[in-house]
Amino acid sequence: MITNGVAGLAAGGTYALLGVCVVLLYRVVAVVSFAGAALAAFGAFTTTVLTEHGWAFTPALIVGVACGAAVTALAGLVMATWFAESSPSTKAAVMVAFLVGLISLGARIFGAEHPHDFPSPFSGGVVTIAGAVITEASVITVVLAAALTVGISAFLKRTRTGVRLRALSERPSTAEHLGLRTRWLACGMWATSGALATIAIVVIAPSRTPSFSSLSLLIVPALAAALIGLFQSIEIAFFGGLALGILEGVAAGIDQIQEYRGVLPFAVILVALLWSQRKEQWDEAR
Repeated sequence: MITNGVAGLAAGGTYALLGVCVVLLYRVVAVVSFAGAALAAFGAFTTTVLTEHGWAFTPALIVGVACGAAVTALAGLVMATWFAESSPSTKAAVMVAFLVGLISLGARIFGAEHPHDFPSPFSGGVVTIAGAVITEASVITVVLAAALTVGISAFLKRTRTGVRLRALSERPSTAEHLGLRTRWLACGMWATSGALATIAIVVIAPSRTPSFSSLSLLIVPALAAALIGLFQSIEIAFFGGLALGILEGVAAGIDQIQEYRGVLPFAVILVALLWSQRKEQWDEAR
């Protein structure tokens, strides 16, 4: 069971990184980015198409990350230009529309029937600690996600730009009246989120079904991780993503439930939503 749980760390690191991106966008631009993984998938598929055409992995990854950032920034520009003052339900509906449209567009561009062979960015080395085998992919993914979590949290709390970005979410009109270039700040955050999410997708893609729709739906465990932190805590979203990956790994090693491990993110989302409503229900019961 320990070995299976450790094996889930690579996926957990990816979920954590995607969940941190979801929380970051929500805290800065007040949008739940249902299309975050689909937007980043464009960058990931660009990377693999370039390697298929003979590019070395590193330059292909740089171009892919730039592509993921650009596509995500474009979506952010749309949201900042036409939906900045819209209600949360309207923003959510727009992002769901983005998700559905991007899955169709991605399948059309990159092919739904002939999935690509994603290159692995890691050498496949392993480390054995207390009998548990830890892959190089797991170590690098978790370390990367942890470093970005600490960095983003410190940036938002301790820098002048971070304070401005938080003001952008809480008082967008006031921030604009104070002379902040809110639209471009928002686009910058969308682009940063897209770049980080593209790296996360590239890391996990070799171990998943290599189709555009499959990678786009990685937003589900990301949302589960973000919900554990109630879309406010970047640190809790990080640990929530890790825990979800470990749970999936443990479930994969149990014959009776391994076929149902894909349900885990939905179960976590349901439990988190029920838990978030406990106060209202208890108050009503009293």
